[in-house]
Amino acid sequence: MTVTNKVALVTGAGQGIGRGIALRLAQDGFDIAVADLAVQAEKAAGVITEIEALGRAAVFVSVDVSQRDDVFAAVDAAAQRLGGFDVIVNNAGIAQVTPLSEITEDELDSIFRINVNSVIWGIQAAVAKFDELGHPGKIINAASIASIQGFPILGAYSASKFAVRGITQVAAQELAPKKITVNAYAPGIVGTGMWDLIDEKLSAINGKPRGQNLKENVDGIALGRIETPEDVAKVVSFFAGPDSDYVTGQVLLVDGGMLYN
Repeated sequence: MTVTNKVALVTGAGQGIGRGIALRLAQDGFDIAVADLAVQAEKAAGVITEIEALGRAAVFVSVDVSQRDDVFAAVDAAAQRLGGFDVIVNNAGIAQVTPLSEITEDELDSIFRINVNSVIWGIQAAVAKFDELGHPGKIINAASIASIQGFPILGAYSASKFAVRGITQVAAQELAPKKITVNAYAPGIVGTGMWDLIDEKLSAINGKPRGQNLKENVDGIALGRIETPEDVAKVVSFFAGPDSDYVTGQVLLVDGGMLYN
């Protein structure tokens, strides 16, 4: 799949899954706005170098996705600096590993601001820009296997991802008259820093040696290996490209065979 003269913004693109998505969309022909926190600028610069090596244009856009004005400004900057705007990937997110009985108000506020509010701000900003430019576009959100099934010790995270699933379904219905599609990808266990954190926190809670929780979870994957950012990026590539033009409101599991929905 290749596209021409199209621009995608990917939040959380300085590392991990976001980096994988940015590189894959660049391979597909998109120019990329690498959007991340200001402290991630150095990592983002490395991603931009990789994108430019693929022959595509790329810019860094500083954004705190929990702040509505920041997200709108990031979309404006992407469109201005890259000459258009066609796809947003609301990828940025955080995990929390805490029993429900111990979640604090600050922790709950934080995960919802970053994992949920940011998706709504991204949808709003993208729609405003598509309307301004006079064409439809594609909105792609980060869900999770935890958007399909709640996981113990990941209660707040599961709740946030269930919310993303619902938001995706509602936005798809509301935006269909504008021919804007809205879909989400639902990764399983991806070998990134987020799962390193989850493994560490689980170890502190259940006393298993570090690495054991990760191994046990990976052992349950039907395809027999841990997921890579590239595995996730292939699904995002489909949602961003023309082959998904008649697909909207869907949350696609990409987990190697963990859940079946």
